[in-house]
Amino acid sequence: MSTSTSASTPSIDKQSFGQLPDGRPVDIYTLANSNGMKVRVMNYGCIITECHVPDKNGQTANVVLGFDNLQQYLAPHPRFGSLIGRFANRIANAQFEIDGVTYKLTPTKGTTSTHGGVIGFDKKLWSAEANTERGAASLTLRYRSVDMEEGFPGNLDVVVTYTLDSSNALTLRYQAATDKSTPINLTNHSYFNLAGAGNGDILDHLARFRVDSFTPVDPVDSIPTGEIRSVSGTPFDFRTETAIGDRIEETGGGYDHNLVIAAGDAADLDPAGTVRDPKSRRKLTFYTDQPAFQFFTANGLNGAIAGLGGSYRKHAGFCIETQHFPDSVHHANFPTVILRPGDTFRSTTRYQFSAD
Repeated sequence: MSTSTSASTPSIDKQSFGQLPDGRPVDIYTLANSNGMKVRVMNYGCIITECHVPDKNGQTANVVLGFDNLQQYLAPHPRFGSLIGRFANRIANAQFEIDGVTYKLTPTKGTTSTHGGVIGFDKKLWSAEANTERGAASLTLRYRSVDMEEGFPGNLDVVVTYTLDSSNALTLRYQAATDKSTPINLTNHSYFNLAGAGNGDILDHLARFRVDSFTPVDPVDSIPTGEIRSVSGTPFDFRTETAIGDRIEETGGGYDHNLVIAAGDAADLDPAGTVRDPKSRRKLTFYTDQPAFQFFTANGLNGAIAGLGGSYRKHAGFCIETQHFPDSVHHANFPTVILRPGDTFRSTTRYQFSAD
């Protein structure tokens, strides 16, 4: 299936990508524009499997870590390209309280609930609808998370739209509504390497973030302590452009921290940061209306996983997981993550690619 109307109009192509163990078919959609940019998205887990971006010479390369087959996505992997929910990141003690009622979740790492539970949104089959309009290609995916799925209250109806436009921007729009008060924190877990997936590590990538503080964590479970601390004098200070690897050893093994975005001035989305590869000159500028993002440098990869572009070793990619703060349900001083019946959760993140 293709919804393209002309060679210069962004297009979407649908293909079969295999079957789940229960026989349900999985499809993969290729969004493309006339600049050579191409993004592939599965309806299983809303996973971005590939993202091909031109460099300074117009040569394209896939800049996200992932696989070319469904079986590797069904096997354990570090959530390459996945949509994360119902609650991204960590919830301490795998429980929380809303309006005097305690809800117990499925622990996933020790006593902590991470990334929505054992079978989170990244392991669900979503319905999908493709369209092209206003010079862009869009894929809209829908899923109903039923009441008490993984321990979370309320039937939650989620809609996520991936849009590729002619400016080489990939925009992710999230929307959700519930019939019972519930925490929500949605993000995308793509691992970027702007030199190309499998093409070495990202330690020489140059990053600049509009971030003035971060949320320190305990050293055992990486749960926020509740403090919001200035980045001044820490390895988390990327207010001036800095190579990712310059101070990474000071973090104790790599970045995996929630960085708080400084207030912006624009009515629309403000740029929250940029990362660029000095060799290919590819640059990623990201925009979000979320208060923070998890900056992660693939610290656990060790070459055991072979994906697109080769084996993935330590620091083979970086993640920009736009989000609310981890464990917000236990910290009244953090921005609230509780969605109430009658309200609608909305969030937008845009990844703008360029080369100079």
